[in-house]
Amino acid sequence: MKKNQDIGKLLLRFTVGGLMIFHGIHKLIHGHDFIIQQLETAGLPKWMWVGVPIAEVVAPLAIILGIATKLSSLLIAFTMLMSLYLLYGWNLFQFSEVGALKIEANVFFLMGAICIMLLGSGKYSVYKGRTSLLK
Repeated sequence: MKKNQDIGKLLLRFTVGGLMIFHGIHKLIHGHDFIIQQLETAGLPKWMWVGVPIAEVVAPLAIILGIATKLSSLLIAFTMLMSLYLLYGWNLFQFSEVGALKIEANVFFLMGAICIMLLGSGKYSVYKGRTSLLK
């Protein structure tokens, strides 16, 4: 049973990290102007955009590899909360033209990151140390 749990953790890490990293790469290629604009509109300091490449490129890569998994998951979860706040505010229950919630990708990444943070990296990870925050 433990082996299946470790494979499940690996698949969850690959899914969340593997899908999130494409968002970060897109922003690295096309710029962070939209993020900066959203921060300014919300009255937040625009230097906060610097956290986006860390949370959308570095953290997903660390999650995939199983290095600092809990800390990286925390960064992604925080980024998704900020994204929900900046993009939707209190209008969380808007539907797209196909009937899906517009926030579903954000919620998927948020909940996936929380699950990884709670479960840890599992057996199949690069980091094998004892420090629980880095597992």
